[in-house]
Amino acid sequence: MKTEELRAIQAPLKKLYQEQAEAALVTLKARGHLGEGVTCSVQTGKALATAGLHPATGGNGLSACSGDMLLEALVACAGVTMNAVATAIGVVIRSGAVAAEGDLDFRGTLGVVKDAPVGFQRIRLHFDLDTDASEDQLHTLVRLTERYCVVFQTLRQSPDMTVSHRVSAD
Repeated sequence: MKTEELRAIQAPLKKLYQEQAEAALVTLKARGHLGEGVTCSVQTGKALATAGLHPATGGNGLSACSGDMLLEALVACAGVTMNAVATAIGVVIRSGAVAAEGDLDFRGTLGVVKDAPVGFQRIRLHFDLDTDASEDQLHTLVRLTERYCVVFQTLRQSPDMTVSHRVSAD
């Protein structure tokens, strides 16, 4: 895609977000199900994950949005971690579901408003479990899942990050 094409696609979205800030507020979601052993299946809706722009930034909706993929990674990690923790502490989960939702303001992503944040402002993670575990066991299960879920902790603690680049000369 050329610069002009992208600008042409995004121009009406930017105008909309300037005029109606609420139109830029989008909640992304991911969902998964705890599987056998220590697994979690994540519903992506895509057999082959190809990342692309979210429709709120001019994408056509045929490619996976990286924000959705981030939530899917959180769901997968939390589901696998919960299964591992449940196994470790002897809690039997007959079935379970994991859901994540994240709120984005696409005005920041598109540079419509310079002080609008880029990225998720809030992420919510929720478990629905079919289990006979006691309240104390559930509290421990959730606490340890939160503690040991790599993606959850990575998002919570904002790791130091760097960006680099290399130019290949042909």
